[in-house]
Amino acid sequence: MDHSTERSLSTYLTGFALAVVLTAIPFALVWGELLTGPAVYVVIAVAAVMQVLVHLVFFLHLNLKSTPGENLFFLGFAAVLIFIMVGGSLWIMMDLHHRMM
Repeated sequence: MDHSTERSLSTYLTGFALAVVLTAIPFALVWGELLTGPAVYVVIAVAAVMQVLVHLVFFLHLNLKSTPGENLFFLGFAAVLIFIMVGGSLWIMMDLHHRMM
């Protein structure tokens, strides 16, 4: 392996480890009932935002060295994905809540 391949592999592994930790923290809080109420929602939201940042930096290679056009494209793509996931989840939950009433 050359130096750039090693650095790329270590970058992906670091991103993967951070993503696993940022997924495990909210899961452990909810599963172990360590936090309740609004505090758990805040922790989940903060972990989700940090998860997005980890994916942008470690997997999409968004940094200050790339061009602003590329950064804008990746940020727009991430925003569209987040909008679809959050909006779709809220829509499904509202529909299920409405049907159960």
